[in-house]
Amino acid sequence: MNLTISIDGILWSVQVSEPIDISIPLDFYGSQPSAFSLPEASSVPVAAGTFVGDTRRGGSANCETVSLNPHANGTHTECVGHISQERYAVAQALRESWIPATVLTISPERLAASKEHYDGVHRPDDLVITRRSLADSLAEQNRPEFMNALIVRSLPNLPAKKSAHHSGANPVYLTNDAMQWICDQGVRHLLVDIPSVDREEDGGNLSNHRLFWDLAVGQSLASARQHETITEMIYVPDSVEDGFYLLNLQIPNFVLDAAPSRPILFALKPA
Repeated sequence: MNLTISIDGILWSVQVSEPIDISIPLDFYGSQPSAFSLPEASSVPVAAGTFVGDTRRGGSANCETVSLNPHANGTHTECVGHISQERYAVAQALRESWIPATVLTISPERLAASKEHYDGVHRPDDLVITRRSLADSLAEQNRPEFMNALIVRSLPNLPAKKSAHHSGANPVYLTNDAMQWICDQGVRHLLVDIPSVDREEDGGNLSNHRLFWDLAVGQSLASARQHETITEMIYVPDSVEDGFYLLNLQIPNFVLDAAPSRPILFALKPA
């Protein structure tokens, strides 16, 4: 089944019968990604009196208590509440159901060689996503109407990303120049396949998060960008070509700064 939509006055055919899931499945009983030295997600059958929530142990039904941290255990979406003093929930921030999106593939480079900067603890040999690499990749397929969401795939795009233990590994992050460029393009929803847009250990600056949400330390939430989101730890298969898509960003209605999420892409063709 196809759906025809209009984006900036141009008709597109949406291939709704062929969804592309770019989330990482969270396997509570197998390998799973983790970050920031936080525990892996876990699931334990409920035990109450004579009831056990495990049919393999004689229970009448499966019923399990889940423990996870959205920021460390797989694909998650976060909002400005992640860095604000005031409480603000990701379910409040995300208001769109269908979001025009652009997928770009980027080769990270060493921070020193990039001539770009990062406001926080850093090393010259850190691997970073740069402004230049983003701009060069976008130049081949620049349609501003599809920059509501930007999906960044970093190379090498190994399947091992789906179960990588990132803690202590100083994973790839963005330069401040790259994040400012993203904001200048009007991106409202940023999706990346790395654990964080900021350096794993940057002295607590979180400068890229603050740039994206326009929220300085001590500043009121009222002056920040409140309906923009960052989604981290996605995985974009090699079969997904760079270009234009329609994004459906699915999150549970959690009253928290972040929640596990399932971003789904739909391919587009001129109608």
